[in-house]
Amino acid sequence: MKISLLQFSPRLNNLQANLDAVNNLIGASDSDLYILPELANSGYNFVDKQNAFDNSESIKNSIYIDHLISIAKDKNAHIVSGFCERDGDKLYNSATLINSDGVIGLYRKLHLFLNEKDIFEPGDKGLPVFDTALGKIGMLICFDWMFPEAWRHLALKGAQLIAHPSNLVLPYCQSVTPSYALVNRCFTATANRIGTERNLTFTGQSLLADINGNTVIKGSKDQSQLLSAEIDLCLANSKSVTALNNVFEDRRSDIYGDLNTTIND
Repeated sequence: MKISLLQFSPRLNNLQANLDAVNNLIGASDSDLYILPELANSGYNFVDKQNAFDNSESIKNSIYIDHLISIAKDKNAHIVSGFCERDGDKLYNSATLINSDGVIGLYRKLHLFLNEKDIFEPGDKGLPVFDTALGKIGMLICFDWMFPEAWRHLALKGAQLIAHPSNLVLPYCQSVTPSYALVNRCFTATANRIGTERNLTFTGQSLLADINGNTVIKGSKDQSQLLSAEIDLCLANSKSVTALNNVFEDRRSDIYGDLNTTIND
């Protein structure tokens, strides 16, 4: 399959500019899966909760989601995108998985970062893995990267690819996620934004890592880019690192506990 990471600078308070940016980057490309940054419909650094609410949409009544569905139909593709989600009077920092039929997956960010705690509710959808025509896909969002349990949890549930829409400002994630790809023997795809928004500057360097922890593609620090590569998700089905070592079967859960007891959500 062909995967593409969209790296750009979503504009705060300007949905149309964000739709135009997505259109311009995707253009005439032909990927099977596109991954967009965190909060790609709304921008990130809200003045307050009301500002975030004004930039949010519900999954079932969204100009932004409908636009992505139309792209998915036109390209016969899947799309993962960060999304400022309104659910009644609550807000969630969410990621959606879309294909030509519509929204087929929803994840809500578990680990809120800095001022997000004053705006969004903590995620309440667990850590789902979605069985698609492309393969098994899990989703995490930005600061979720800090918690290796989340990546392992998704891998144990069968995720071949973990899509990671992000608005990273700390300098650490891009050096860490390839190690998560290696220890879980799955692909990881971080689609990060660029630019400065109020007092935050984002780090770009969107990154795709393979099951051996190799960096397949990596973006610049400050340029809008469509970054594409061919990958084989079936490689993630093998958890063997030598003829006698399997990263899941060799775990000593009798000593340090077993995440298998928590993966049935």
